Amino acid sequence: MTRRLESARRAVAAIGFALFAVAPAAAEPAPEPDGYRLSDYRAAVPATLRGAGAIDTPQAFALWRDKAAVFIDVLPRPPKPAGLPPDAVWRDKPRFDIPGSVWLPETGYGELSPAALGYFESGLAQATAKDKRRALVFYCLADCWMSWNAAKRALALGYSNVSWFSRGTDGWAAAGHPLEPREPAPRDD
Repeated sequence: MTRRLESARRAVAAIGFALFAVAPAAAEPAPEPDGYRLSDYRAAVPATLRGAGAIDTPQAFALWRDKAAVFIDVLPRPPKPAGLPPDAVWRDKPRFDIPGSVWLPETGYGELSPAALGYFESGLAQATAKDKRRALVFYCLADCWMSWNAAKRALALGYSNVSWFSRGTDGWAAAGHPLEPREPAPRDD
């Protein structure tokens, strides 16, 4: 019986080692660029953002729980499919994000049109009551450069208390925290 048990242990250890050896390595953080990310927005992100705090899920939750920051979601809205018949009914895919957030879609791209930049600026001004010292947390999804770009852009606009939550709603939901449906902040253009 002991010989069988020892053989079983060796087999389990060998299988475990084999699985570990072929398991994909965690993606290395990308280097932090000097400018904005302009393409391939769903890719490994840096671990840092110069001038901002890079926060993890427990830190984001503590800021949210304590109502110590304004949370800014920058995930884009899904585009309306091309070629739909004129009489086709189109319904946007619902967005579920961190409760109480402000959703400013299309503001995390590397280059923004003047209208999109104006929307971003006015959205932040409204969310912070024009207080550029107010704590802000930018997010979208895990491995999404758009929140990194938006946080970097907020720093360039003079906001001084900026955090970047790189895990976004993926990390938030994985930790069992609540999500709620969100509509984008209204646009003037």
